[in-house]
Amino acid sequence: QVQLSESGGGLVQPGGSLRLSCATSTRTYSTYSMGWFRQSPGKEREFVAHLRRGSSTTYYADSVKGRFTISRDNAKNMVYLQMNSLKPEDTARYYCAAGGGLITSDVRKPGRYDYWGQGTQVTVSL
Repeated sequence: QVQLSESGGGLVQPGGSLRLSCATSTRTYSTYSMGWFRQSPGKEREFVAHLRRGSSTTYYADSVKGRFTISRDNAKNMVYLQMNSLKPEDTARYYCAAGGGLITSDVRKPGRYDYWGQGTQVTVSL
């Protein structure tokens, strides 16, 4: 059982930056791959970024590539999503997820992850 807790969301102007944090209840580096997803009202949950377990391999949605960076601090049991050059269309609730045994074709599928946090709201607006 892994508990995840996101923080760091808020209101930011277009072009601004935010760093989301995900605290994990246990060490995840070698056991779980970590992902960030987002969801807006009336829309399906959307893949944002993924960090493969035991490595530094990352995957990003095309819409955030070059603007967002996923990382982890193993000593602190934390996963981060650094978001730069934010756009109004980035507005959503952002969720952290953990999955074991994911293969490359799974990383963008919410249903392949085992554990989820409650999410943190990000609003990009003037």
